[in-house]
Amino acid sequence: MSETYSYLGPSGTFTEAALAQVPEAAGKPWRSVNNVGEALDDVVSGRSTAAMIAIENSIEGGVTATLDALANIPGLRIVGEYLVKVQFVLVARPGTTLADVRVVNAHPVAYAQTRRWLDTHVPSHGHIPSSSNVAAALSLFENEHADAAVAPPQIVGQGDFEVLASGISDNANAVTRFVLVSRGASLPAATGADKTSIIAELPSDRSGALLELLEQFSTRGVNLSLLQSRPIGDALGRYRFVIDADGHITDERVADALLGVRRFSPKVIFLGSYPRADKAQVEYVSRYDNEVFIEARDWLRGLIAGEPEGLGG
Repeated sequence: MSETYSYLGPSGTFTEAALAQVPEAAGKPWRSVNNVGEALDDVVSGRSTAAMIAIENSIEGGVTATLDALANIPGLRIVGEYLVKVQFVLVARPGTTLADVRVVNAHPVAYAQTRRWLDTHVPSHGHIPSSSNVAAALSLFENEHADAAVAPPQIVGQGDFEVLASGISDNANAVTRFVLVSRGASLPAATGADKTSIIAELPSDRSGALLELLEQFSTRGVNLSLLQSRPIGDALGRYRFVIDADGHITDERVADALLGVRRFSPKVIFLGSYPRADKAQVEYVSRYDNEVFIEARDWLRGLIAGEPEGLGG
């Protein structure tokens, strides 16, 4: 059975651009899907080896549909992350001018990232949400409800589109972070430039509970690059937290922090340890070196064994 990779389609999406960065996916079948749930179902069912999904945007923060899906579908592991710079154009059917635009079709995230430009150049416009950036553009030829669409620049080569404006992103530095998700895969080896992702629930809705969770990392010198709350859904005030920690689970400081989280939280989901997309080496102070944790354990082991202090390592 050949390896298949799922991604949010149709062809031309930013998700496809992220999947194109995966060396293992080159030359393998790619399966276009309609949403995150379908992509992850492909992985769970075995239809696909892995799925590329958006997890975070530098402007909008965490992608809630992805975060909730990872929390509720067991057995998934993140095996890599990839960054794609986000740029948009405004396209329309041939013969349309910017002055003709009254209704814009756009994916909600794309709309949020171009809203300021649209408010300035297409005042009083209406918005029709779309399932993807490419689908927004293709829908222009399927119905007459929208006059224009916000789409990625690569859409121009996929149809007879009139480009009304380019570079319409409100933030030229916008980046979307994607993750490649597989089933219970073996851990990628530590590189020194790694990230570990977990989801942890608070034990109760009380003062200081979140602080206690965060202290499991701060007291081990582990920096967090993402902390996002999501409601568990069973009662008001009940939250889980999606956490990205700098480092690999085989790093002593990260492993010790995860043990602390496990003792504290009623439910911890380990999503994976994987190389950072930016390849930036993780920085930490020397008192959190692996050797410091190992020496401390040897010291304690020696005390329990009755060894004279100073001889246990």
